[in-house]
Amino acid sequence: MVTKISLGKSLYGALAYNGEKINKEQGRLLATNRIFNDGSGTVDIAKAMEGFMAFMPATVRTEKPVLHISINPHPDDVLTDTELQEIAREYLDRLGYGNQPYMVYKHEDIDRHHLHIVTINVDESGRRLNQDFLFRRSERIRKDLERKYGLHPAERRGERIERPLHKVDTSAGDVKKQVGNIVKVVNRQYRFHSLGEYRALLSLYNVTVEETRGIVRGREYHGLVFSATDDAGNKTGNPFKSSLFGKSAGYDALQNKFARSKKEIKDRKLAEMTKRTVLAALEATHHQDRFIALLRERGIDTVLRHTEDGRIYGVTFIDHRTGCVLNGSRMGRGFSANALQEHFTLPFGNNEPITMTVPAEESAVSYTHLTLPTICSE
Repeated sequence: MVTKISLGKSLYGALAYNGEKINKEQGRLLATNRIFNDGSGTVDIAKAMEGFMAFMPATVRTEKPVLHISINPHPDDVLTDTELQEIAREYLDRLGYGNQPYMVYKHEDIDRHHLHIVTINVDESGRRLNQDFLFRRSERIRKDLERKYGLHPAERRGERIERPLHKVDTSAGDVKKQVGNIVKVVNRQYRFHSLGEYRALLSLYNVTVEETRGIVRGREYHGLVFSATDDAGNKTGNPFKSSLFGKSAGYDALQNKFARSKKEIKDRKLAEMTKRTVLAALEATHHQDRFIALLRERGIDTVLRHTEDGRIYGVTFIDHRTGCVLNGSRMGRGFSANALQEHFTLPFGNNEPITMTVPAEESAVSYTHLTLPTICSE
């Protein structure tokens, strides 16, 4: 989410700019405070001007009494009008403008729907409101709102998550280097709680990982081995010990990664944006292939695990926007494998859902993959 504050002199100019867009059906009036709103979603610009002027004395003690604020969620953030209103109100409250007269507009004239807010920065006696560290405070509020609502954070230099790597191509040679590059990049860029989620992430790139255990000189040890696979998930060639790729690829480093990822995802509420996007896709279609395609368009890859007879018994969502890998069951019952199986099995019409429960341990596993975007590997 990106926020921008502009200080200006012309109240009418700000009201006319937004009001004309709304009245041309290029947006909606979402909320007002201390300004009349007839509930039609349109704007009477002249009446809005009168409303604001009632709170502005003839003499004001600042050269620029108008605040024009824009709030731009990321295009992949799926937000209702109610949620947008809540974000705008909380932003203004925390900025110190919650009791000021203001109007909140939703602009829909471009694909990236966004908010504009017009308010004034003087009180009824004409004195300027506190503007100390205004932009710094705005940035702090923005970050808090991103965490609270699970929104895509504003991009910073060096923080953009790279697009997924190429799949391993055994015919291209140097398979060890290809596997090592993939392991190195995904370990750095993604967060995952478990070996299962890690394995699902690697499977996107035709790589798999297994835990090894043993006893050497009376001491138990744990290790990892990586293997290249074909598109069906079958191993090809010889496995590679994690030690070939450095300590960061080893068992102990991976356990630490699980713990850090769990804490970051919880503390920063990173799963919320993924849940919103998946829920929107579920509401849009009952077709499995269309569901996968919708998520793919929004930066989420889906790994489905099937039994031999084609029933879903496991699902993992890889959100390239946030770098989070999440098993469906971790996100809630409505995102679990059984819930998806039921959703995609629903007959069209008003018939009752068909409930299906598939024990994972009773059947063999296969993976369903997507066609991936590519980036250059390191």
